Amino acid sequence: MGKGSAVLGRIFKLLFVLGCLGGVALVGYAYLADLEPEQQTVTLPVTLNAD
Repeated sequence: MGKGSAVLGRIFKLLFVLGCLGGVALVGYAYLADLEPEQQTVTLPVTLNAD
């Protein structure tokens, strides 16, 4: 193995670790954050063109 392939391997390993940490952070945020939307009642009149 040459020096270039060792550097490339470290880059891929770093990207893999960062991707895993990002995934864990996203799942943690989804479970722990308040992601519920505000709910309100919406009433709209509907006109039907029935002949």
